[in-house]
Amino acid sequence: MPDLILYQRDYCHLCDLALAVLAEARAPDFESVWVEDSDELEQRYGIRVPVLRDARDGRELDWPFDAAAVRTFLARLS
Repeated sequence: MPDLILYQRDYCHLCDLALAVLAEARAPDFESVWVEDSDELEQRYGIRVPVLRDARDGRELDWPFDAAAVRTFLARLS
């Protein structure tokens, strides 16, 4: 299982932009989790998506983020 999780929703243009930013930053594999599949996640992330989360330490990177912010976030993974 990847250490990174991207919380997102279907048909979310910001989520599509976040995916492009993650690709630009050359982020490692991550798990996509759709918040509308869970009441708990919907309550926690509903208006915050997209959110990139480090599953190991719980750090989160809220949108808006750019490739530089993602690289900085990822540098703390190593």
